[in-house]
Amino acid sequence: MKITLSVIKADIGSIGGHIRPSHRLVETVKSCVERGGKDLLIDHYVSYTGDDIAILMTHQRGVGDDEIHRLAWNAFLEGTEVAREQGLYGAGQDLLKDAFSGNVRGMGPAVTEMEFDERPGEPFLFFAADKTDPGAYNLPLYEAFCDPMNTPGLMLSPEMAGGFRFTVMDVNCTEGDRVIELVTPEEIYDLAALLRNPERFVVEAVWSRETGEQAACLSTSRLHNIAGKYTGKDDPVMLVRVQKAFPATGEVLAPYAVGPYVAGAMRGSHNMPLMPIGLNGDISYFDGPPVVSCAAFAIQNGKLTEAVDVFGHPFWQHIRQKIAEKAVDMRRQGFFGAAMLPREELEYTGIMEKLDRLDRRFQLRG
Repeated sequence: MKITLSVIKADIGSIGGHIRPSHRLVETVKSCVERGGKDLLIDHYVSYTGDDIAILMTHQRGVGDDEIHRLAWNAFLEGTEVAREQGLYGAGQDLLKDAFSGNVRGMGPAVTEMEFDERPGEPFLFFAADKTDPGAYNLPLYEAFCDPMNTPGLMLSPEMAGGFRFTVMDVNCTEGDRVIELVTPEEIYDLAALLRNPERFVVEAVWSRETGEQAACLSTSRLHNIAGKYTGKDDPVMLVRVQKAFPATGEVLAPYAVGPYVAGAMRGSHNMPLMPIGLNGDISYFDGPPVVSCAAFAIQNGKLTEAVDVFGHPFWQHIRQKIAEKAVDMRRQGFFGAAMLPREELEYTGIMEKLDRLDRRFQLRG
């Protein structure tokens, strides 16, 4: 059975600044999806991570379907009205256009979709991040799909022996989607050379070379080209199929124990460690640290099981403690050096104007 998984996620208002959406706001989005999706969807799951609400949908209408995207857009519009009634911060802030134009890509929300023939026993992981950008997934994906030190399945599983094909996007390009395809293990060093720069080169999709099936998809977009300007971090979502021809669930999750430094946190302007948190978790320390949640599902004929909170396991409490220490140490540097992003990645423009003004005051001595 051919199934499409679609995830559309947006910040349409939150309590206390950038903490989390209200219960009424989340319930409004759920209700709209349930009403509007009766003739469109097989199943759905609505959750939040930090101040973003995500809608996961299963259907048979393929990737980029107008009606599926319209359903999510309408749900976010209804939610925005509730956010305004409640006086929530940033009501509708991720809805960058006034009218739906057939597809929410480029309109503000994060979108990722994947169509595949359902396997007998189809497990997958749904990741949702807040206060960071899609490059935050670069290192975990590299380790999960390329590194036998992390993923022994690359050595042990015949179905993974052929390696994987990566689609990588240059998100700085404003003329269109500038992408490159690299295969592993042959081009593993070339892939590493690109992914080391997560603010420019970002994984968009991963495919099995052995079976030709898609393993992962991300909400990668050209940040500088949304709404005609740089709009900052876009709080990415990702779907990863696991087991058999793909890495095992544990191999996909293990890299998040590193707590890699990623762009984001307060005002989208700092380098902070990525913290795995439980489902429907809040934001706190300096509007961060950047967080990622993960819901594990099985799917049969498009019907989802209940979500399993994989970062809710006691192991991750220890990891969160270590990442919290990393976050405090880095944030103590304030504006200095590696603690703050380079000029071209800063979300707020005030410092650019200040630097331009100061630049005009420099003089050549003598």
